[in-house]
Amino acid sequence: MTAHNAMVNGHGHGFGETIRSINGALECGGRNPAQVQSRVGNYRRFTAVLGVAPGGNLTC
Repeated sequence: MTAHNAMVNGHGHGFGETIRSINGALECGGRNPAQVQSRVGNYRRFTAVLGVAPGGNLTC
């Protein structure tokens, strides 16, 4: 799945699937939890600035 499809196709994959699509081999499955949390924190800040809900499934 592409990162774009994870976010826009309404299947509930959320931001976590974008992490998995782009850097999953390096970060998902407990490989780099600090980096995943950093990405999620940045994503939450961006969505807050834009005034939109971050949705669910934020981690991979």
